[in-house]
Amino acid sequence: MTRIGDDGTEVRVPLPGHLQELVLSWAARTDVGHRRTANEDSVLVGLPIFAVADGMGGHAAGDRASAAVTERLAREAGPFAELALLEQAFIDAGAAIDALAEGIPIGVGTTVTGVALVNDAAEPSFLVFNIGDSRVYRFDRNELFQVTVDHSVVQELIDAGLISAEDAHSHPESNVITRALGFHDEPLPDIWRISARPGMRMLICSDGLTKEVGDERLRLHLASGMSAAETASALVDAALAAGGRDNVTVVVLDVLAGPEPRSERQRMRERHPSAPDPGGVRRTSPLRG
Repeated sequence: MTRIGDDGTEVRVPLPGHLQELVLSWAARTDVGHRRTANEDSVLVGLPIFAVADGMGGHAAGDRASAAVTERLAREAGPFAELALLEQAFIDAGAAIDALAEGIPIGVGTTVTGVALVNDAAEPSFLVFNIGDSRVYRFDRNELFQVTVDHSVVQELIDAGLISAEDAHSHPESNVITRALGFHDEPLPDIWRISARPGMRMLICSDGLTKEVGDERLRLHLASGMSAAETASALVDAALAAGGRDNVTVVVLDVLAGPEPRSERQRMRERHPSAPDPGGVRRTSPLRG
């Protein structure tokens, strides 16, 4: 297991073009679980990128694959990320993972998901990225939203209406993913952009959490009012108490303060009840290497 970066408490980020700075707190927690002998997850926390990767390829190989992508993402310096550099990081990490796979017949790969802070528009935002079935959630105004879409066989079956979301965890192909970084595949992340709105929380996690803890329990933990560190620890404990069948890794990222999104300020000024939600998810085209 590789961890890069430390927890952060009330980290102040100056925003060029804004009078008000962004204030963030974050924490990461991980556990091998009750049934695994090694932790193949890796985690990165620290500006500008927060990420979780879940390696595949057996013990040392899976750990090295997840480490390769977090180590490459950690090379992006400064408080803000750039989309083009993020794209190049996935290409570089994929090449490094494919080099690791030489001599390993089953291949080597990893999921990777997370958020990158950007300030390239009218308001500070997070680029949410995903390859595989690790997830990013947004908790805002007491509601939980799953931002990412799993790249998995069961998700395709759900989308086709062939099984329900409730049946997904017990499906015999629940562990089969359709997209990963490595395995000599083209890096193909999905990217979303969401506003960094004050009061929101981001949850980044491996499937060791989401296969044990349902969405409503996730929401309740995120709504508890505890700090990022306390919440991350409580979520890992909940996964272990529910069975802990896999490695579990959790990052909680809080936006404590910052400028209100422009659409929010406009709505408050106009008092118009049907104005668009400034925290809405806006999906972009996938990147291609």
